[in-house]
Amino acid sequence: MPKSQDSIFTMLNGFAWGVRRCFVAAIVASTFSIALNFLTPQIIRLSVDFVLGTPPAEIPKTAAFLLELAGGRELLRAHFIFCALTIMICALASGVFNYCSRVSIAKCTEGFTKNLRNTLFTHILHLPFQWHTENQTGDIIQRCTSDVETVRNFISTQLIEVIQTAVLVSAALSLMFAMNVTLALISSAFIPLVILYSLFFYKKIAVQFLEADEAEGELMTGIQENLTAVRVVRAFGREKHEKELFTQKLDVFTHKWIDLGYTLGFFWGIGDLATAGQILAVVCSGAYLAAKGQITLGVLLAFISYTYAISWPVRTLGRTLSELSKSGVSITRLREILNSPLETDSQLAKKPDLKGDICFEQVSFQYGDLKVLDSLSFCIPQGSTFGILGATGSGKSTIAYLLNRLYELPQDSGKITIGHKDIREINRFHLRRGIGLILQEPFLFSKTVRENIEIAIENADIQLVYKNAKIAALDENIREFSHGYDTMVGERGMTLSGGQKQRVAIARTLMMDCPILIFDDSMSNLDMETDEKIRLALAEYTAAKTIILISHRISALMQTDQILVLENGRPVQLGTHKELIAEDGLYRRVYKMQSNAMLLKGLEEGGEDLA
Repeated sequence: MPKSQDSIFTMLNGFAWGVRRCFVAAIVASTFSIALNFLTPQIIRLSVDFVLGTPPAEIPKTAAFLLELAGGRELLRAHFIFCALTIMICALASGVFNYCSRVSIAKCTEGFTKNLRNTLFTHILHLPFQWHTENQTGDIIQRCTSDVETVRNFISTQLIEVIQTAVLVSAALSLMFAMNVTLALISSAFIPLVILYSLFFYKKIAVQFLEADEAEGELMTGIQENLTAVRVVRAFGREKHEKELFTQKLDVFTHKWIDLGYTLGFFWGIGDLATAGQILAVVCSGAYLAAKGQITLGVLLAFISYTYAISWPVRTLGRTLSELSKSGVSITRLREILNSPLETDSQLAKKPDLKGDICFEQVSFQYGDLKVLDSLSFCIPQGSTFGILGATGSGKSTIAYLLNRLYELPQDSGKITIGHKDIREINRFHLRRGIGLILQEPFLFSKTVRENIEIAIENADIQLVYKNAKIAALDENIREFSHGYDTMVGERGMTLSGGQKQRVAIARTLMMDCPILIFDDSMSNLDMETDEKIRLALAEYTAAKTIILISHRISALMQTDQILVLENGRPVQLGTHKELIAEDGLYRRVYKMQSNAMLLKGLEEGGEDLA
């Protein structure tokens, strides 16, 4: 894969596997097309100077020989249509080669883009979880769509134009200098000026393109967040506020592109002026030389044709450089993704049975400068049920993320072991397949209920799906749906309630039959009756499994074998429910608050009977 210090063209070459032949074919076909186009002015020159000229002008011996083979001057003069037909044949052949060039470059472009998109998607899938939390989804989407499309357009259009321009200008100047040195110098004098002028604007435009691209990323992020959180926006009546925020981002985005438009307009305007000056200089100088008899009329016409032929490519060189600048910005943004380090395991990573006690030994962890866990130590015996209680931000979920290595524990920050094996020495994929993590806000795909449940198992038995749905107290609800297990859940599961989504996530995780299960507040949206039903079913199903229950509700943890109480990332209490109730500490205070809240709720609901 191309490295960060590589040039744009080196990176482009890095994704050109399988399509290089198409690119070479496009260049060869384009070269033949240019050669045939350049042959036309020479045919016109010979037709005017030799066939129609009286007396005929002197022409190169090779050209005279070819004309004699064609029947000689008199025959061509009597049948001038042959000259016109020759021009038509050249134009037709040029069109055929141009068509072949376009087809080849299209195959090359789409093959390249496919390689780039596949590489990007695969790379993003294997980036660490922490990378995803540090980068906005909207910006990632914008890079993988808009930036990839910018690179695609550059390859399909501008890159081939760069090569065509180099071939075209080289061939034209060679012919022009062969015909008349003075006029060729006058015509070519404008080319260095245009090139230097284009290079001057290159860096300026690159900065503006980067700012415009970043503004588009912010805009995409705003759109993505509002589409994802549409229910929250509606529920809190935030439509006006969100519209104002979107308008602000849209204004920034619009002004960035308007400023860029001003720069490009000025840039291209000067280019047009230089091109017009080049053609004017050639016409005036050529007319003067022709009037003095230093060049023939045919040579003048050929010079004007070649000047027109090179003026547009040189003129568009500025545009090509601006597009190159834009593509450079896009490639840099894509390269930032591709150069982000992947999750990797050493070749010595093991795949042991995930059995034995789970132990945290002096574990400390922080997000940036925010310390979340501080010298945390505890052990979970194999086959036991372990509860974790703590306030929001106390580090409960971080424990789960560290255990299945969504976050990597630094070497000098303690150790986490399963059966006395350091998890840093265990293969990540093997570890995650053995630890079922059920989150409070599970993500469901836009598939059927059945597909969401069996997503972790290929060719899953439908009876196993039914079994796990029953354990999750979901089977009865699903059968009430119009299409049962084939009911579409909608994007992110929006057609299901919060409790139903959590139960689908529970059933999905149970399908994996993991030896370790972590419930990260994953029953918070369930009523007490459903919660109890699931716990009873789980108690029988998970008899030999290690269960970790993370919750802020003591009622969900009362039946666990041990309960760890966290405060500001530190363990403050550890014991059974009875032991912790007997202690004067955080657990008892929380228990009393929650018990009083439940009693108050019961009084409110039964108030009429009590009265």
